[in-house]
Amino acid sequence: MELPVVVRQALGDSAAGVSLRDVSQARDDELLRMVLLSDEQGNLQAICRQGDMLDIDALNKELGRDLRVMKRREQVRIRERSGLAELPALPSLTGWPAVVDTRVDEQASVALVLGDQNLCVVMPGDEFRAITAAAERKAFSVAPDTIAVNLNSPERDRDQLHSAIRRFTTLRIQQRLEDTLELPPLPETAQRIIHLRVNPNSVMGDLVDVVESDPSLAAQVVSWASSSFYAAAGQVRSVHDAVSRILGFDLVMNLAMGLSLGRALKQPQDHPEGYVDYWQQAIWQAQSAGILASMMPRGERPVFGLAYLSGLLHNFGYLVLAQVFPPHFKLVCRALEANPHMDSSLIEHFLLGVTREQIAAELMQNWGMPDEVCLAIRNQKNPDYDGAHAVYGKLLWLGRQLLTRRGVALGAGEEVSAEFYESLGLDREKVEDQFDELVHNKDSIMAMAGMMSQ
Repeated sequence: MELPVVVRQALGDSAAGVSLRDVSQARDDELLRMVLLSDEQGNLQAICRQGDMLDIDALNKELGRDLRVMKRREQVRIRERSGLAELPALPSLTGWPAVVDTRVDEQASVALVLGDQNLCVVMPGDEFRAITAAAERKAFSVAPDTIAVNLNSPERDRDQLHSAIRRFTTLRIQQRLEDTLELPPLPETAQRIIHLRVNPNSVMGDLVDVVESDPSLAAQVVSWASSSFYAAAGQVRSVHDAVSRILGFDLVMNLAMGLSLGRALKQPQDHPEGYVDYWQQAIWQAQSAGILASMMPRGERPVFGLAYLSGLLHNFGYLVLAQVFPPHFKLVCRALEANPHMDSSLIEHFLLGVTREQIAAELMQNWGMPDEVCLAIRNQKNPDYDGAHAVYGKLLWLGRQLLTRRGVALGAGEEVSAEFYESLGLDREKVEDQFDELVHNKDSIMAMAGMMSQ
């Protein structure tokens, strides 16, 4: 295959010295990416190594700007105008000012990903430096292996959380923000549901009473049961009808818990573009955890309701971050947009010293939530965790990978080995079919998420 005409023109005289290869043949440290940024001062393109974290806060401080990743629709327009599926790291393709990370200049050779047919252009580092000579050089990236992460050590969570709180309390005072980091108490409805959960003598009437005591929650439960997802025969007229005939005791208990906790914190006004919102993530993960739990062999299955609840609350730390560290939450949003290839836990640990999973698990534990849920939230990014109730975290991790691969924007994905399926007693082919069907019903999932956010 020949170089696209626009790429050949952008390379100029250097085109004669490049080679076209499959991306898999290039070394990880050779691969470059170009991130399109903008602010009130105009557009800018930043070039760094593909696997590195682009520290957009550091770049803004270096340049004295307020850059953020360009809106997706604008990026699509620019790619369409160039006739390329992806823009390789060639500033002349747009003609905008550019900034190149200093790590790039250390490379003996670089590889520019074309996006078409998984190909890249490989060229000597000095040639790349020559064709980007007009670009500024700044240090604004971080190699993932240099981020001191102990994300898989739950015993250190409290120390890291307290360290982060001390650090950000100081910053908040300096910035004349409120100097308290108080979190809200467990909502009354959630407290009553927890009491029901641990009471072996609780009956359906007790749950109906709790739900009906909260008119907004009652309306949402009835709307949920009436949705096309459940295809209920006849009209759902009451909470009792929804519980007894359609949804069941366990599902309503967990829905009510997820709703009451989700409403305890405000939905953030800011959010990383390109990711589905909080309630959509909650429903996708709850449904996927429920599906996977029900497909495991009898005798090895986790409790369906706890798996479902873990999915509903898996991203609760996102809401906590937004409420507790609002100015720094904004930094996290911008960094997630600039680094879609990196998991949020790495970015948050780098910027905050603590992750949303650590914060949420600590809070859930303080609130007396079931251990299964606390550990699932804490270990959902660690498929190798093998401690107490490990299966719940593993189901969340697997569900995320399966959904991400099908285009549900939950963040960076990872490959799932055959051994991982075997460890859970799951048939990979049957699981894939179930998730194809789940994503095929995307409209129903979206409608359910819409009910939760009302």
